[in-house]
Formats: sequence, C-alpha cells, structure tokens
Amino acid sequence: MSTGWIVTIVILAVLIVLVVVLYFLGKKAQKRQAEQREQMDAVKQTVSMLIIDKKKMRLKDSGLPQTVLEQTPKVMRRSKLPIVKAKVGPQVMSLVCDASIYDSIPVKKEVKATVSGIYITGVKGLHGKQNTTPVKKSKFKKLIEQAQEKAGAKPL
Repeated sequence: MSTGWIVTIVILAVLIVLVVVLYFLGKKAQKRQAEQREQMDAVKQTVSMLIIDKKKMRLKDSGLPQTVLEQTPKVMRRSKLPIVKAKVGPQVMSLVCDASIYDSIPVKKEVKATVSGIYITGVKGLHGKQNTTPVKKSKFKKLIEQAQEKAGAKPL
C-alpha cells in the first residue's frame, strides 16, 4: 500500500470516530434539554409587567445577579443573550428572554408574560394592539433570498 492510501484510511477512521462521538453527545444534550424544558414548564407562572427596554448583551453587562453569572458555563458568559428590562410590580428587573419570542416583545408596553425564574418563555399583549417592528436583514441574507427567488426556490 502506498502512503497516500494509508493516510486516507487513517483520516476516514478519525472522521468516523468523530461523527459517532458527536452523535452520542447530541443525544445526551437533547435529553438534558428536554429535562430542563420540563422543569421550566413545572415552575412557570404568568406575570403582568411593563417592558422598559430590550437588548442583546453579554451576561456580565446585563445586570443579572452575581449567582446567575457564577452558575453559567464559561462558554456562555461571552455570548450575547436577549435581555429584557421590565418593571414587575414595584421592582425593576433584568430578565433573560427566549430567543424565539424576543422580536415579538413590545417595548414600553404592558404585557402578560410567562416567566420561569428569570427566563421569559412567552408574551401576550395586554393593552392596545401589538405592533412589532420588522427585523432588518443583512446584505448577505438579502443576497441569498434574491438568489433563491431567481432559482425558483421558496423563501425560508
């Protein structure tokens, strides 16, 4: 056998092992996420709050309690999270928002939110109509959409 074939076989073996390891790690992460979702659903409650501000910012700049910062993994500390500053009763709080509902949260409006600890999982408008601002798309996303339209593909 030539050295080229040996190198190719070794690289394929390493890739196969890597794919198998990632598969099992993904399964484990899915189970952990399902358990966390069940726990959050068990302690959720509906709260009326006035949304003051919302931003995507790092955890250390968000104004969350120090215990929350200590409990988060080091990888997550550097990433930006959707943070909502809201007045719940007489108290102004910083809450972490679910990324899927972040765009639908109106600013300077009173809403009924489903909260689990410091995590907002759902929002319903309380007073007035709920107007959401359209999300600006980056140039790259616009180019991809234009290419898909020319190719006849359905937009995502």
